[in-house]
Amino acid sequence: MVFALKTPLYSVELQRKEGETILYVNYLGAPLTPSIADSADVMSRAIESLTENPEVSRIIFVQQRNYNYPFEQVILLTEIAQLYTFLLQQERILAPDKLSLFADVEFAPRELSYLLTLLRQDPASCYLELTKRISSYKRNVQESANHLDNYLRTLDRFKELLKNTKLISSLIDVIETYSIGDRSIYSSIFRPNILPNFTFTRLVAQLPEKAELVDQYEVEVESERVIVTILNVPGDAKYLYHIMPPEYTLTEDHHLLLNLGKNVLLQHQPKSEEFTDPEKVRSLFFNVARDLISELSQNKKISLNYRDLNRLSKILVRQTIGFGLIEVLLFDENLQDIFLNAPIAQNPVFVRHAKYGDCVTNILPSYEDADSWAAKLRLQSGRPLDEANPILDTDLFFGKVRARVAAIQRPLSPNGIAYAIRRHRDDPWTLPLFINNKMINSFTAGLISFIIDGNRTILIAGTRSSGKTSLLGSAMLEVIPSIRTIVIEDTLELPVDSLRKLGYNIQRMKVRSALLDSTTEIEAAEGIRTSLRLGDSALIVGEVRSAEAKALYEAMRVGALANVVAGTIHGASPYGVFDRVVNDLGVPVTSFKATDIIIVANPIRTPDGLHYKKRVTQIAEVRKNWTKDPNEEKGFVDLLRYNVEKDELEPTEDLMNGDSEIIKAIAGTVKGWAGNWDAVWDNIILRGKIKQEIVDTAKKLNMPHLMESKFNAMSNDAFHKISEKVTQELGLPVSERVFPEWKNWLSQQVRKV
Repeated sequence: MVFALKTPLYSVELQRKEGETILYVNYLGAPLTPSIADSADVMSRAIESLTENPEVSRIIFVQQRNYNYPFEQVILLTEIAQLYTFLLQQERILAPDKLSLFADVEFAPRELSYLLTLLRQDPASCYLELTKRISSYKRNVQESANHLDNYLRTLDRFKELLKNTKLISSLIDVIETYSIGDRSIYSSIFRPNILPNFTFTRLVAQLPEKAELVDQYEVEVESERVIVTILNVPGDAKYLYHIMPPEYTLTEDHHLLLNLGKNVLLQHQPKSEEFTDPEKVRSLFFNVARDLISELSQNKKISLNYRDLNRLSKILVRQTIGFGLIEVLLFDENLQDIFLNAPIAQNPVFVRHAKYGDCVTNILPSYEDADSWAAKLRLQSGRPLDEANPILDTDLFFGKVRARVAAIQRPLSPNGIAYAIRRHRDDPWTLPLFINNKMINSFTAGLISFIIDGNRTILIAGTRSSGKTSLLGSAMLEVIPSIRTIVIEDTLELPVDSLRKLGYNIQRMKVRSALLDSTTEIEAAEGIRTSLRLGDSALIVGEVRSAEAKALYEAMRVGALANVVAGTIHGASPYGVFDRVVNDLGVPVTSFKATDIIIVANPIRTPDGLHYKKRVTQIAEVRKNWTKDPNEEKGFVDLLRYNVEKDELEPTEDLMNGDSEIIKAIAGTVKGWAGNWDAVWDNIILRGKIKQEIVDTAKKLNMPHLMESKFNAMSNDAFHKISEKVTQELGLPVSERVFPEWKNWLSQQVRKV
């Protein structure tokens, strides 16, 4: 809170932050809401302050709720303030020598004083009054003496200057119908962003005029329903993502309790060692916040029911040890990315929506909150963020929400701190979910499942936001749970905790980010080498970025034909992966050949250019009979290729003809499959058929949970058990037997629900 509770009413304070000058006006305890549109007194005080401080870019009226008027609105008042100053100081219309020119107009001093006062209180009324009086006086001049000439010229000058201001110019088409003193004319112009006193982040609560409603849905935020509205605003290529968080629907009494509670709770911030278990810290602080709010409500004689007490406690935790409104956004599963650009207080929050692409939000972050979040991220991660280390790459966890946060600051970001936040899905992605959203088709899902069971080495490549990490997470679900898996990441993005809860045998290792020069964390390369000493395990590497590539290929060569080794890497094609791995990261060509399969995921832009859809566009095998350049020596052979007209992957002739060295190598290790391409093809088709059946059943019965990780883990287990049983009977897991038995298992599971 800017002002202490005993600060005199209407006191002002100037604060300069990151190139902005903010004027705070104290309205704590004032009998009215500080609305420039509704109150002549509030407008007058604002304009008076601007005459003394013309450099002000924002005005904030401080109450239990703060009313923030942004630069676009303040500049309109600044121009009026400048006109007021000009009339008094340059034109000197109230100076004795100037008034002497109107000696025959005895009411001139009184009228001019009135008009100047009206200029501060109600510029539109001032303009109308000038118009009316000028018209009347001109009739008098024509009918009688001309002693009003000088006075009329002054009024004409006053009116012309006022008419040329942006405020009156914007109202000129409607001002003739305006009733003096009505003030409704200002309601569409002066619309403050309302923010609670316990947060500095602002919110544009009002919906823009003439906006077209596109969609509206609810998001559950800690047991509360929050409305999200998607709007198409004329003249804006991006959709507006409008949200009304719980913080902005509180009563004045509730605001008072939160303001008082935050001041107390901020004195008991958790220590760095306590942040090792964020969930425990949040639970502890929730209990503290609850007791505190309860005590404050009794002291202030404010009645609270059980729901209100819990609601206020959750908000207080979010606004003290949490990440404020950013957390509210992260509860929306439709959001994939959140962007806060520098200078942070001068830009709204941008989001990337799964359905509507890039959107602008009605949330305007503050420098204070941005700095607070940075401090918390440093504590939670144990990683620096300062001028010597201007990049922080870390993770964010609370409740079921998981996200990756990248923060940059000066000197890398000359305008101050900025954030990019990638939200991870609450539950791991699955192959059926990817079939459902058309990133892959059922045949592709069957092939991926087959390759993983075949313990091959896989790189999932793609550009940024292509879905490669999510695809790797879904592939992990295809690993048999009994097989030990080691996951190595510098930023915790993969669904390790979720898979562990499903019974998977997983050990996670967190390594140093390639962006850091030095920390107590071990290097990624050393982490990979260490994994080889931890026993027979599948190896998953979150992302291949730097020097760890050499170690990864050591693991690939050691792990080949034993357990699956998989990771993600930036690259738009198999050759792009080769170029990055060999030429950029220094992996020998001979080592690169340890790669068996490259899966390429790339976003496909829609014809309007405004949206994109995520697709796997290519699956290629890496052959081993080349020496220098895999492109020239046919080292890459496509197994699946994206058909843009059909919007799906299709098997190539090489694959359909059985000309795949990798799949033949997998088949060669399984009794009954060696040299039997029909049996291998049948198994790939079978796996895809099962994934498709899950999707179809989930949609038909309106049971979307069937496509989620828990059920898919159960389905995979059932598939392997049925396949083993059929193999014992027939020598091969033929689909004619496996699929009906699995489908019967599916029917039983559906009936249980």
